[in-house]
Amino acid sequence: MFWQQLINGLAIGSIYALVAVGYSLVYGVIKLINFANNAFMVGGSYLLILFFEKIGIPFWPSIILSLLITGVGAIFMERASLNPIRKRQVSDIAALICTVGYSTVIVNIIMIVFGSQTISVPFIYQLKPFPVGNVVVNPFLLLILAAALVMMGLLTYLTYFTKTGDAMRAISQNTLAAKLMGVNVNNIITLTFFIGTVCAGFAGIMIGWYAGAIDTGMSFSIGIKAFAAAILGGIGVLHGALIGGLVIGILETFVAGYLTAGYRDAVAFVILIIVLIISPTGLFGKKTLTKV
Repeated sequence: MFWQQLINGLAIGSIYALVAVGYSLVYGVIKLINFANNAFMVGGSYLLILFFEKIGIPFWPSIILSLLITGVGAIFMERASLNPIRKRQVSDIAALICTVGYSTVIVNIIMIVFGSQTISVPFIYQLKPFPVGNVVVNPFLLLILAAALVMMGLLTYLTYFTKTGDAMRAISQNTLAAKLMGVNVNNIITLTFFIGTVCAGFAGIMIGWYAGAIDTGMSFSIGIKAFAAAILGGIGVLHGALIGGLVIGILETFVAGYLTAGYRDAVAFVILIIVLIISPTGLFGKKTLTKV
C-alpha cells in the first residue's frame, strides 16, 4: 500500500511540477506571477483533442502542434498586453490582473467551443501495468515522472549553461543593466513565457492521459496546486518547483489513500501554510535585499 501510494504520488507530483515550472520560470525573470498558466495548461489538452480527434492529424504531430500553439498564445499575451504594461511602468498588480483576465477569457473560449462537460482524452498506446513485488506499477506513471525529470534537466541546462540562460538571470537581477549590456530584454522575456507555457501545456496533456478525461475545472483545481508547489519550493527556483510539486503530490495521495479523498486538497495547503510560516520564501527561496 505504501509503495503503491508513493508511486502514484510521484506521478501526480510530476504533473504539478511541470505547471509549477511555468510559474517559477516567469517569476524568476520578471517577478510576475502568470495566472494564465492554468488556462494554457488546460488549452494544451483541448488542442490535442481538436487536432487528433476532430481534424484527424496524426497523434505525435497533434501533440507538437498543440504545444506550439499554446506557446504562441503566451507570446501573444506577452507582446499584446504585458509588454505595453511593462513599458508604461504600471504597477506589477496591473500585469498580474491582466494574466487573470487572459485566464478567464481562455477558459470561457474553451467552454464555448467544447462545452463544459468532461471529455475523454485519446491515447493510442496501451501500456500494461506490471508487478514489482507487492506493487503494481503503471508504466505511464513512470513515463510522467521521467518526462518531468527530463524537462527539468533541459530547463536547468538552458538556465545555467547557455547564453540565453545568462540573459534570463541578468534580467532577473537588473533589467536596465542587462539592456545596457546588449541583452534583447523583450525577446528573452517572450521566450521565457513561451517555454513556461509549453511546459504547462505538456502537463495538461499528461493530466488528460493520466485521468483519461479533462474538463475546464482543471484550470483551478490543478493550477492552484501547481502554484502552491511553486511557492512551497521557492517561487523562481526551478528545482524548488520540482520538489514542491512532488511533495504536494505525495502528500495528497497518502491522505487520499490512508484517510479520505475529501481531505486531499486541504492537507496540501495546510502543509504549505506551515512551511510559509516557518520559512516565508519556501524551501529553497532566498531572501532579497532592497538597497536604497
